[in-house]
Amino acid sequence: MWSDVVCPWCYLGRTHLRQALDSLDFRDDVRVTYRSFELDPGAPTGLTTATDDLLAAKYGMTPEQARQAQQRMEQRAAAEGLTFRMGRLRSGNTRAAHRLLHLARESGRQEEVAEALHRAYFTDQRDVYAPESLSAIATEAGLAAGEVREVLAGDRYEDAVEADERLARELGATGVPFFVVDRRFGVSGAQPAPVLADVLRRARGRIVA
Repeated sequence: MWSDVVCPWCYLGRTHLRQALDSLDFRDDVRVTYRSFELDPGAPTGLTTATDDLLAAKYGMTPEQARQAQQRMEQRAAAEGLTFRMGRLRSGNTRAAHRLLHLARESGRQEEVAEALHRAYFTDQRDVYAPESLSAIATEAGLAAGEVREVLAGDRYEDAVEADERLARELGATGVPFFVVDRRFGVSGAQPAPVLADVLRRARGRIVA
């Protein structure tokens, strides 16, 4: 699954994926990998912008229209059992968070860290950009504090993030969430759990055959 930490549709998509997996009798045979896709890779490090203002500028909305769009997203999330607090969100460079997700993958804690980052941003309104806050979120999710500090202080996993994004372009992804199952089936968008479950069953059938 390609996603970004600050993408609300990605949080919904991850929720749908978990629901899909829970409905499968071969759940334990499925391995999920979260891959990097930065919504705004050119965003300057250390500088954030109010998300409402960014949406208004990007889509030609008024500030009020942007706020209403965020409120609709809160309502959609609530229908899925998630709590989104969109009003005070800020957008920025998510490269450091993606590098921590690669550390989490190597540490066998990627699901936990992905959930922690999404929940921190959308529910708890924590900073997912500053190293101090990122370090706290990652260690709370089970990563070793020393390794987290080492990653955030350097450029470890930069090449892994770039490789993920290059592969996404090669596969034709233009947005996230984007799911690829066994390099055979692609699904774009936060599709409902039954759709994802059906794709996984089809992929399973191809493997068995």
